[in-house]
Amino acid sequence: MLIPSIDLLDGQTVQLVGGQTKALDAGPPAPIAERFGVAGEVAVIDLSAALGRGNNRALIEGLLSSTRCRVGGGIRDLETAIAWLDKGAEKVILGTRAVPEILREIPRDRVIAAVDALSGEVVVDGWRTRTGERLEDRIRALAPHVGGFLVTFVEREGRLGGSAIERVPEIVRAAGEARVTIAGGVTTAEEIREIDRLGADAQVGMALYTGRISLGAAVAAPLQGPGPWPTVITDPAGLALAVGLSTKESLEETIEARRVRLADDPPGQDHGPLLSVDLDPARRSLRLISGDDTRRPGFGPRRGLDALMDTLEARRSTAPAGSYARRLFDDPALLASKLEEEARELAEARGLEHVVAEAADVAFMSSVALARSGVRWAEVEALLDRRAKRVTRRGGDAKPKKDP
Repeated sequence: MLIPSIDLLDGQTVQLVGGQTKALDAGPPAPIAERFGVAGEVAVIDLSAALGRGNNRALIEGLLSSTRCRVGGGIRDLETAIAWLDKGAEKVILGTRAVPEILREIPRDRVIAAVDALSGEVVVDGWRTRTGERLEDRIRALAPHVGGFLVTFVEREGRLGGSAIERVPEIVRAAGEARVTIAGGVTTAEEIREIDRLGADAQVGMALYTGRISLGAAVAAPLQGPGPWPTVITDPAGLALAVGLSTKESLEETIEARRVRLADDPPGQDHGPLLSVDLDPARRSLRLISGDDTRRPGFGPRRGLDALMDTLEARRSTAPAGSYARRLFDDPALLASKLEEEARELAEARGLEHVVAEAADVAFMSSVALARSGVRWAEVEALLDRRAKRVTRRGGDAKPKKDP
């Protein structure tokens, strides 16, 4: 699959040739990350930190709130690696510090070892120093400690001349269970498709920035056959909104416009803003995730917390004066009291039915609190997902009780 890349130097998105010569400046990274994020994970590399010229930490932290990022560049100690994971990075990319004594302290599935090779020989120190070590030998030595590898063919980096695809099978074999990402020279959809077929991902930068390949074509490249492909449209929680077919043209239109469309949709009709595209493991079908939370599911009514939120949002404006709902919306002290009461009863509940009933009461009161502020449960779930990425865990001690 495609891994789009964002390289940051002095606060701007850049592309370098051979890791040294600036070929283009694409501007601030936020709009680029928003665009690339529909493809899944985005590789964000802090070149300033890697070169010892400051860092782009604040910019990257801003990207992590809305984009799934694997972060690399200038990560030279365990503390920095853990800090990025705690801030929400999907994975961290380590180069010279990808050594067993550091790697064993990081969850294996959250770390990628960057291995740079010049004509098959590992190079370090910004690609200036040859090590005499074969690329595959370095990969075999690190494979037990990492979840993935980022392999860059230095002689092809930024040059739009094609990647060394003939080397991919041996690299994938050397990596074993670790997933390989290939960088350096990937230019066409055919290369992305072939790299994916060989069991690796393709990290692409220059070809996307220069328009040699469209983002839509790059994302669609691994799909098998000429299409059309079965497609399900869901909301962020996975609730099915519609099913249909996607063609190469409709998928590219969806990705470029960031509006969800199926091949047989009438002109001017779509299914809301596109959040992401997921391909199934066999690359024969796909899922388009829509950010339009006003759409009703295509297979029956909403249920559970989503249905409750719809009801509460309607009652915010329609509940009659003096009703329980109106009082909860208009009286913060009453709502606070009910939240404390229901939480206490849940803590004291025993037995399946009792726990379920009290948990439902807590969920109801929490939903009222969310509805009062115009917040949906999806935003709470997104925050919980970000917190789940933390490696450093809190002690969990109770906060001191406030005096009444």
